Amino acid sequence: MIMKFLNSIFTLFYAVLTFASCAEPDCPYVRVEGNHFVLGGKDYRYVGTNFWYGAILASEGRGGNRERLLRELDLMQQVGIDNVRVLVGGEGREGIPSHIMPKLQCEPGAYNDTILAGLDFLMAELERRDMKAVLYLNNAWEWSGGYGAYLDWVGFTADVKSSTQPGMMTHFDRTPVPTLEGWWEYMQYVSNFVTNDSARALARNHVANIVGRTNTVTGRPYSESPALMAWEIANEPRCFADDSLHKTRFVEWIDEQSSLIKSIDPNHLVTTGSEGVHGCEDDIVLFRAIHSLPNIDYACIHIWPNNWGWLGQFNQNYDSDKTIGDDVSDPIVTRVAAACDSTAAYVAEANAILGGRCPVVLEEFGYPRDRFLFASGSPTEGRDRYYAFVFDLIGREKSLAGCNFWGWGGLADVKHTIWQPFDDYVCDPAQEEQGLNSVFAADSSTLDIIRKINKSLQ
Repeated sequence: MIMKFLNSIFTLFYAVLTFASCAEPDCPYVRVEGNHFVLGGKDYRYVGTNFWYGAILASEGRGGNRERLLRELDLMQQVGIDNVRVLVGGEGREGIPSHIMPKLQCEPGAYNDTILAGLDFLMAELERRDMKAVLYLNNAWEWSGGYGAYLDWVGFTADVKSSTQPGMMTHFDRTPVPTLEGWWEYMQYVSNFVTNDSARALARNHVANIVGRTNTVTGRPYSESPALMAWEIANEPRCFADDSLHKTRFVEWIDEQSSLIKSIDPNHLVTTGSEGVHGCEDDIVLFRAIHSLPNIDYACIHIWPNNWGWLGQFNQNYDSDKTIGDDVSDPIVTRVAAACDSTAAYVAEANAILGGRCPVVLEEFGYPRDRFLFASGSPTEGRDRYYAFVFDLIGREKSLAGCNFWGWGGLADVKHTIWQPFDDYVCDPAQEEQGLNSVFAADSSTLDIIRKINKSLQ
């Protein structure tokens, strides 16, 4: 208890110092004033992108392509993007279906130096270009390892309810692969992460290692990087259970992680990575609780109109062809207005719950291509209309402090519908159709909309 109190005092002390130092116009760090961001003495509002594979692409090992990385960053700058959301790296054993590779950690604390060097190179390039990054340190979902990898490393096993045989239980000695063994099974299994002290300890060690890192390219600690906007605890962290124990331990974990980050790096912002109420078991109190913690600087929400059923029920079957024929109406286009209405309501709900105590960022949202096609340059009428609506919220309504669309596909040469080892990365995770939600360099109409909004925010 005494150590926790002293840590809180330590964090508060440095927060005061940081706030004072960032009051100057030349401060390189993004800070919070009320419900908006400030950078260099000016209001900071942005339309950025998700670029989770940036550290892999920036590496000189497997999956790396620095020439492509530099061209991607050039293209982003051409359309005014100065904020990217990036995964620090994946965890777990190699070769799991639907998982990214290569991994940053194949064993606890045993790091792939090429990926770390790639992250350093990426951050150095962002510094040179006056761009900002949000770096997330964990993942509730399987595609990068995350929760499940930490449970595997501590030898966790569990019996979970079967999604195909009512009343039956299925035993797992390691994390289920959701596309093979069931999403319901996966979520039940990884709900144990927030209650497993040993798994949490491994995650805590990883956070300390990364946040305390010194960039090998710039020679500057990450805690002093002008390219870093925020550390994020995890991609879409959830407790995956509706009981009070899991919810209490979930809040405790967010508090623990955010306090640790601030004790190492008092200069940069910290956020949760949450989807919002949807990612908090539809519990308003839980959403408010994790974004009211003393070391959480701003709130984030995610919105997925297709995945959440706002465009109809043709989605979520990764093993089937969902392409919509020309002889039927396309809900991706015809239901844009409904998706926009639901989006506005979800944003308004988040703002009402938080009462303006902190900025809100829509840091992840995606919209499919027309007729559920995937190829670069295929029509994006529905997406363009939806993006224009979201960007209007950023530019006019000011109910959001910023956003990052999902995601940047850029110059990728997509060879398979579902990602295969050695394929180019786009932003769609390996278990999803490649190109489904990604914005490519050939998507000129979408890039024009992004360029227009970013020009208006300057």
